[in-house]
Amino acid sequence: MESSPPNASCIIHPDLVARVANGDHEAFSQLYDQSSSLLFTLALRMLGDRDEAADLLQEVYLEVWQKIVRYNAARGTPTAWLVTVARSRAIDRLRARASRGHGVTDSITDALAAEFPDQASGPFEAQADLELRALVTKALAELPEAQQQALALAFYEGLSHTEIAARLNEPLGTVKTRIQLGMSKLRMALRSCWDQG
Repeated sequence: MESSPPNASCIIHPDLVARVANGDHEAFSQLYDQSSSLLFTLALRMLGDRDEAADLLQEVYLEVWQKIVRYNAARGTPTAWLVTVARSRAIDRLRARASRGHGVTDSITDALAAEFPDQASGPFEAQADLELRALVTKALAELPEAQQQALALAFYEGLSHTEIAARLNEPLGTVKTRIQLGMSKLRMALRSCWDQG
């Protein structure tokens, strides 16, 4: 068996997505193997519950199977698309939870610092996840505090830009700029994770 580079788990080749879009079950299995650990970790950090994160993962892959023909390579990498689908479904759950009176208060650094070992993954996947987590943690730590806070509210609590502006008592334009600058800096810092070559 050929060993893969440490960050290979976060790179999904667009050809694999095309095969899944054509109904290839083996390709879908490969897509799951390459991305499920990353998506589960994201869901777990956002939701804070292993069972709910596992349920969300099933929901995400069902949606991926049904809607993968909508994937547009011009709008981003396959990994970015999968993360967006998972994040959107997690935000839906957080909003439903909030409407039932439950709040989400973890900061982005608290969520990243927490360890959630996935016993289902093998040693290579676990090592790749640890390395990816370290890269993300380092990149986030290098952002200004205001950008970290805005990103945490947007991505971990699922707040809209308007809700973030109200929560922080800041102008909407300021919040949008902080999120845009923070995402741009993270994209540059983490580019090696998704560069295809």
